[in-house]
Amino acid sequence: MLIPRDPEPAGAGRPVWAVGALLRALADALQARFNPVRVRGEVSGFARAASGHGYFTLKDEQGQLRCAMFRRSAAATRLDWRDGQLVEVEGRLDVYGPRGDLQLIVEDARLAGQGNLYEQFLRLKATLEAEGLFATARKRPLPPLPRSVSVVTSLDAAALRDVASTLERRVPHLPVRVFPSPVQGDAAPEALCAALDRAYAYHQATGEGEVLLLVRGGGSLEDLWAFNSPMLVRKLAEAPMPVICGVGHETDFTLADFVADVRAPTPTAAAELCAPARDTLLGAVELQQTRLRQGLWRWLDAQAQRTDRLAQRLGRPSNRLGKERERVLGASLRLQQAVRRRLDRDTARLERWPRDGVVALARDLQRRRSRLERLEAQLKLLDPKLVLLRGYALLTDASGHAVTSVQRVRPGQDLTAQLADGAVRMTVKAPGS
Repeated sequence: MLIPRDPEPAGAGRPVWAVGALLRALADALQARFNPVRVRGEVSGFARAASGHGYFTLKDEQGQLRCAMFRRSAAATRLDWRDGQLVEVEGRLDVYGPRGDLQLIVEDARLAGQGNLYEQFLRLKATLEAEGLFATARKRPLPPLPRSVSVVTSLDAAALRDVASTLERRVPHLPVRVFPSPVQGDAAPEALCAALDRAYAYHQATGEGEVLLLVRGGGSLEDLWAFNSPMLVRKLAEAPMPVICGVGHETDFTLADFVADVRAPTPTAAAELCAPARDTLLGAVELQQTRLRQGLWRWLDAQAQRTDRLAQRLGRPSNRLGKERERVLGASLRLQQAVRRRLDRDTARLERWPRDGVVALARDLQRRRSRLERLEAQLKLLDPKLVLLRGYALLTDASGHAVTSVQRVRPGQDLTAQLADGAVRMTVKAPGS
């Protein structure tokens, strides 16, 4: 470590300084001559240490100055530091002894010209908010599946390229119509309003442009000032379609953001918000198609099983006819046997009766015989063979099911007609053939 000592003449009488003493002398001179000092320049190489201190370089066309901002000052400043920002800082010049660097200890900072503009921004915001232009009740939902999109921005803006590439990647099927306008400068608010008028007229005439994107890239408060114009804000409030505002970066806010139906942090995010991605929609359609196909197959299987159960319960008509024939024949045989037994019993009783009861018994017997003949005739009418003998036929299809309506047959279908003495196979022909 060098011990400072008083300057002594050397050679031509020039003093000899210890390094540390010279640096302290320079720092004292700067303190007395300049501090406190206010400097304007562009931020470059900003870095924040783990301690919370910030370090950057302030530069312009003629030079650069190292700057340090300690944690307490950084917390009080509340500035979103980004390279390229034009800022005004206030602090004190000092010399950093270990490296011999001149540096500015920053105690306060703000964007260049921000003070007046920011106060004007707050006044305009309060005025327009009092008019109800920023009310949540005004916000409209975005259409879930817009047919087309309108974009208002500059043709030379990087924001337009970001929007176009995002839409091409996510929804290449979606038509996009651009309504160009300057997005910076004194003439920008009026030009933006004119572009919005064209977009509104196009939507009202064609129904297209169901969502409007108002986009611009990042910049300083002055660069984005056109989007704080009361004329533009009121024009956005007249929009017949939902509006997405994607102006600047995520930390940038304009009055257009507050009046828009949806605020996007960037132009790219605005393009992503305007419509769901095609891949997402196709995935949802494929999922619904799979569910529908599976449900349809389950329903068809259930109906097939139900048909099989009904077929088992119904059986073939010919089998049912045979069973009914056997039942009728059995009943007829039992009835004949019962009648014979009754006749035999009555005959035996008649032989035992006196002569004067023979006539009455004969009449009763005749009456009973007549009734028996009527019952036998009625019984014969129930015989299916008699129905077939009268010219009727029982029609069945190839599966043996009875055909009871012309609605159940089609030309070319094979049928079987069961007649009294056999079966006949036939084919259905079209009417008039």
